[in-house]
Amino acid sequence: MTSRFNLKWCIKEQNAGLQIKDFLKNEDISRTALTDIKFKGGSIRINGEDVNVRYVLQTGDELMVAFPPEIPSEGAKGEELPLTILFEDEFLLVVNKPPEMNTIPSREHPSGSLANALVGYYQRQGLGAAPHIVTRLDRNTSGIVLVAKHRHVHHLFSIMQRKRKVERTYEAFASGNIADSSGTITAPIGRKDSSIIEREVREDGQYACTHYHVLERFPSFTHVELNLGTGRTHQIRVHMAFIGHPLIGDDLYGGPINRKLNRQALHCKKLKFEHPFTGEEMCFTAPLPDDLFQLLEAD
Repeated sequence: MTSRFNLKWCIKEQNAGLQIKDFLKNEDISRTALTDIKFKGGSIRINGEDVNVRYVLQTGDELMVAFPPEIPSEGAKGEELPLTILFEDEFLLVVNKPPEMNTIPSREHPSGSLANALVGYYQRQGLGAAPHIVTRLDRNTSGIVLVAKHRHVHHLFSIMQRKRKVERTYEAFASGNIADSSGTITAPIGRKDSSIIEREVREDGQYACTHYHVLERFPSFTHVELNLGTGRTHQIRVHMAFIGHPLIGDDLYGGPINRKLNRQALHCKKLKFEHPFTGEEMCFTAPLPDDLFQLLEAD
């Protein structure tokens, strides 16, 4: 028996007189979600009794909305894989993803992804949900990933992301010596014409903004901290290559190969956001993994 995602409210005086459909719109429940609730096995109840969306709310009413169970896509089979969970509640998960793990399955790597691990974990927990990755990382980028446990939660995080209310901080090791102690890179990014994977700075690309701060300089590379003003695919990798300092190990964007590192030297070390239901400020950190920490000791 799988559990269903549901939300409950005790109606206050300021919302009395609203129809349920208007109240739920104010709570950022999308029209698509409401349609699914009505026609795909969800329910809307007032004080334990089924009602329709035109019911007029009264002060003290207990409103419960049960969403229909979600079915993971056929491409994401459940697998029993290790998961490093930094935080979990009924709405979300925060996990620390290792390198060499896809966030979602791909043609080249149809199994072994974070999504596969999450589906397996949900199945063992009896949770009727599909994985909703809010903050994706490239296969060979390590660090913190935010996961919504339900499509509606993902929808709320998408609104927060558009308002720049989900903050991510990265650490990277860039080739060469970055002269300025801090700076901002604003250069539009788009897909390279000759590749379905590679991105580049181009005039017709999407606006992209990356802030960087030098943590320490070494003879052959610079240890930097980065914050994203936007969230474009491969943004940090493209921007650092654009200013002449591609990341160590990033052979796709011209970074130098390091014999002790089998990937680009990039790690998401910090995630900060306001919980969409409790309003609590949430902040999580993940230390540099061993392969990147060894760069600090070797140079």
